[in-house]
Amino acid sequence: MATQTAVELDVLDYPAHLSSISTSVLQNSLGRSLDDSDPSVSSPPRSTTDVEAACLNINKSRACLIIIQLSGINFVSSFSNGLLSIGLPTITKAINIPPNLLLWPTSVFYLTMGSSLLIAGSVADVIGPRKVYLTGTLLTAAMILASGFAKDAITFIMLRAVQGIANAMVVPTAVSIIASNVEEGTVRNIGFASIFLSETLGFAIGMVLGGVLVSGPGYEVGYYAGGATGLLLFIVGIWGLPKDSELASFKSASRRLATEIDWVGAGIASASIAILSYVLVMLSADTAHITTPSNIALLTLSLLLLPVFAIWMHFQMKRGKPALIPNNLWTNLPFTSVCLMILLCDAVLNCMELFGSLFFQEVQLLSALQAAIRILPQVVVGATLSLLAGALVNKMPVMTSIMVSSILAAGSPLLMAVIDPSWNYWIMAFWAQLLAPLSVGLLFAVGTLVVSEALPRKTQALAGAVFNTFARVGSSVGLCLTSVISMSVTQRSSYQHKESPEALMSGYRAIFWALFAWMIVACIIGAFGLRKLGKVGVKRD
Repeated sequence: MATQTAVELDVLDYPAHLSSISTSVLQNSLGRSLDDSDPSVSSPPRSTTDVEAACLNINKSRACLIIIQLSGINFVSSFSNGLLSIGLPTITKAINIPPNLLLWPTSVFYLTMGSSLLIAGSVADVIGPRKVYLTGTLLTAAMILASGFAKDAITFIMLRAVQGIANAMVVPTAVSIIASNVEEGTVRNIGFASIFLSETLGFAIGMVLGGVLVSGPGYEVGYYAGGATGLLLFIVGIWGLPKDSELASFKSASRRLATEIDWVGAGIASASIAILSYVLVMLSADTAHITTPSNIALLTLSLLLLPVFAIWMHFQMKRGKPALIPNNLWTNLPFTSVCLMILLCDAVLNCMELFGSLFFQEVQLLSALQAAIRILPQVVVGATLSLLAGALVNKMPVMTSIMVSSILAAGSPLLMAVIDPSWNYWIMAFWAQLLAPLSVGLLFAVGTLVVSEALPRKTQALAGAVFNTFARVGSSVGLCLTSVISMSVTQRSSYQHKESPEALMSGYRAIFWALFAWMIVACIIGAFGLRKLGKVGVKRD
């Protein structure tokens, strides 16, 4: 008898009348083959057992190499983000980024990535995750390398936009490749955790080395090194990554792309995310932009597209057609809860990294390198927790672990909200850095497993895309909202010089209180939605 999780994570059920759909659609949705004599099907049907046996016939040594390669490109992409975060003032001066575009190099990456994840995941489930992953890897490396040569703001921002799309191709397909080729158990759990671990390490090392490079040879060296490393990983991926389980002809792949993907649903969801992100970026630059008719119209449109998406999902399921994210999936409480929690917790962690760095530089008047060193405890704790979570997630009670880590993580913004800037680092700021990654470090490992188990094996790229879309939207929305809060509070403060450390601290303090409130909401969601969830990531016989 197969070993099950303590509380079964229901796999998405599709209605019985889907029998009218082509065999390939049913195979993609349900992960099982049906008898069919349709001559248009290019390959004979295979049982799920046969497909899984072929996919999972990989020893542990090769599985570890696959995980290292998949994590490597995510590390490189995050390294470039950390380099940009710490080196933005220098980059702004070097390529003359105007004040109205100051946030765009950072924001456009999350905007394009968040709006491309669902489409990239859907396409990967049809044509194969390896093809999409390698394409994304090559694009990521090329865009990072080219960023080092950019001489003007528009070129740099456009390269960052394409890098966001490339990263959207990499992240969900990495989840799919691990899910399809590494059998359930500790190694697979560590693989999922490593995807987050590489992001955390890459960002932090990018900040630290960025501080060194900005003060020495120049930020361009970081982009050259990152791009070259990405190209090397691309070559290693061609040689080392397992082939996709089903190879189809160009004609067959084109037909499947046309018939097996909910393009309308993907377009609606992506448009809503992109428009909302754009409006929030505009507001973060100047809150007065909310009064402009164009931004009001765009914000209204982005919100209206949400119920339109739900209606379209119902319509697709009713007529037996592929639905991107069927509405009944949201009735799976663990799935919905981890998605909402990662949206909030990832927003908090990203904002803690950014505004923690600004606190050290703009309020305590430390150098970029000194600020990066003070954020390093986040990296150590995040990396350690990710590895432990991957190795032990199938042995620990999920509900208790997530709740304890989330409550402790809520202490991070709380400490920064009440801190006295004149205090020594070790009194309070150090402990805030230690606590910051506790929730996300565990939630990424658990959440990826929950989402992976909630969706069929043949839609694992989409599973990774859904989960990471919530994380990226959380980052984008969180950064924009906190920027608005900071500017509003600072401008209304009683300090005459709005650029003074005291005035800036009033805005940062308001941000930290907001982040504390978001973590409390995340704790409430977890307490309700995960209360019946036992163990996940357990190996099935």
